[in-house]
Amino acid sequence: MKIGILSDSHHRTLLHREAIYHLLEEGAEYLLHAGDIDSQEHIEMLKESQKPYSIVFGNNDNHLKGLASNYPIYQEPHYIKIKNLKIKMMHMPYYMTPDADLVISGHTHYFAADMKNGTLFLNPGEVCAREKKLSECVLLTITDELWSVEYFFRHPDRELWQSKEYQFIKE
Repeated sequence: MKIGILSDSHHRTLLHREAIYHLLEEGAEYLLHAGDIDSQEHIEMLKESQKPYSIVFGNNDNHLKGLASNYPIYQEPHYIKIKNLKIKMMHMPYYMTPDADLVISGHTHYFAADMKNGTLFLNPGEVCAREKKLSECVLLTITDELWSVEYFFRHPDRELWQSKEYQFIKE
């Protein structure tokens, strides 16, 4: 199973689109956005991918709350299940308890991946390249034995994505 994970798109529509396309090219079967998606246009891009997707509201998404009945966008923390995987999604890293298999957060604008007590904690960094000159996203590949986190990053003015891979043994 391959899950594309994004966060903190803010007002950077082109970078948001490019991150989604990149994750789809890499084989993402699901797309998850950890907040500060910023606009209905950005939500529509996820919908147009024709992949199952889910979003949590970020601290800059209050203007989107009226769209919750039209799209899968939720208050945090939001729990979803993909196959037999329990996922907790949030924007603000306030609910960082190991009560799911995978805990996804955003807000900090910095990539992080760590395994604690059998739970993978993951922050994909920022799509918007605001805090640093990198647009970032993650492709998480899950097998019976392994979590493989492929962290993608690129300078916003460059076409090529670079990547680093982190692997965690499933407990």
